[in-house]
Amino acid sequence: MSVKRVTHKALEKLQNKAQKTLQRSLDQHVKLAVTGFSGSGKTAFITALVKHLTTQANSQNLPFFDVVREQRLIACKQVPQTALDIPTFDYTHASSHLLGEPANWPPSTERINTLTLALKFRSASGLRQHVANDHTLYLELIDYPGEWLMDLPLLNMTYEQWSKAQLDVLSNPAFCALSESFLAALQAFDAAQPVDMSVLNELADIYSDTLIKLKKNTKLSQLQPGRMLIPGDLAGAPIVQFFPIAIHGEHGEDSQYAQLESRFEAYKKQVISPFYKDYFCAFDRQLVLVDVLGALNDGPATLAQTKQALKDTVSMFQHGKSGLFQRLFKPQIDKVLFAANKCDAVAITEQDSLTRLLHELLCEQENELKFSGVEVDTMTISSVKSCQPKQVKEGGDILHCVYGRPLTESQYITYLPPEPPEHVLSASQWPQEGFNFLSFYPFPAYQGQLDHIRLDHTLQFLIGDKLT
Repeated sequence: MSVKRVTHKALEKLQNKAQKTLQRSLDQHVKLAVTGFSGSGKTAFITALVKHLTTQANSQNLPFFDVVREQRLIACKQVPQTALDIPTFDYTHASSHLLGEPANWPPSTERINTLTLALKFRSASGLRQHVANDHTLYLELIDYPGEWLMDLPLLNMTYEQWSKAQLDVLSNPAFCALSESFLAALQAFDAAQPVDMSVLNELADIYSDTLIKLKKNTKLSQLQPGRMLIPGDLAGAPIVQFFPIAIHGEHGEDSQYAQLESRFEAYKKQVISPFYKDYFCAFDRQLVLVDVLGALNDGPATLAQTKQALKDTVSMFQHGKSGLFQRLFKPQIDKVLFAANKCDAVAITEQDSLTRLLHELLCEQENELKFSGVEVDTMTISSVKSCQPKQVKEGGDILHCVYGRPLTESQYITYLPPEPPEHVLSASQWPQEGFNFLSFYPFPAYQGQLDHIRLDHTLQFLIGDKLT
């Protein structure tokens, strides 16, 4: 590549950064981190957000979003993104799944995508009202594979620390049946021996198969490295072909241990660090989507691991009270919303229990964030409804059920879901039969309109103050 082309690209990035800095100074640009592990519903959330703001922004649909209820939102549309080197989020393709007949969930994200919305509105009060009649807020969203998000904590770990953490998960009685092939192969591996590429590659393949099985059969989020599951252009590259080992004694510079450690450190430096610096260091607001029901279905081990994974991942973001100086030169996240997604799969009377459970899972992180000056909230949402509440009389009792089409069924059913616990249960308190929350297809869109639960509350908390 010529010096001229490099200079032009650098200048273009500088211009984009200057434009965003100007918009930040005028409080006209918000970068929203839609955070969540694989299966938490990030893609569906972003699709629903665009759909409701562009074609369903009325006070009947979004009554708790002030700018809509007060009829101050003039219009919202997608505008060209400033980051020209990142693919655009394919809203048309994703929405076609949710609005199709039959309705289906959009496919999981397998690359970085971005999308920018321009919200034109009238100010209700303050300085803006005297400057101009209309104002525009630019809302930038980033979509990415949830598998890649879980790699961020590796930046604070050594290869030895990571190996121990991964082997603790793989050898847990709840998951060891799925990882037994890898654990058995590891018994015969001698990390002190000179490098044998065929041995390393074979074990890396077995480890990769183990991660795939765990992803398919559990709701574990600590499946690292994430690029083993969604490699992108790194498929087959040695930089992703490492695996955890039990570390004993000293190892020479030419040992297999040294080679694995080298790959691990290269992965951190060349893959995770650029991903972190380019996409996770300049957010203003954060939504953390959590699949609490999936973790409950898996059992106490997965719920405990989800709690730890959330703690490790949330700590990687830059949080703090964000004044004008910080917004211009060192943006920090000053509002965080933790949301238990897919809440319509439980009875409407039990959604508060789900909120309390999520709050207990995150109470340590909430306390740390609040101490840093961050505004925090916890709620249950369904960005796209998949069930309708239904009451069933049985004898003299009224049962609060849900009505929808499970992913494993071809017909709609009326189902009485289990009651989620209000707090984290110990293993001895766990129901003997466990939990069995069903996953459903999206509920059919009526006249091309999607339905939601508390998407308006979500928008009000995250960006409502920017639209006054």
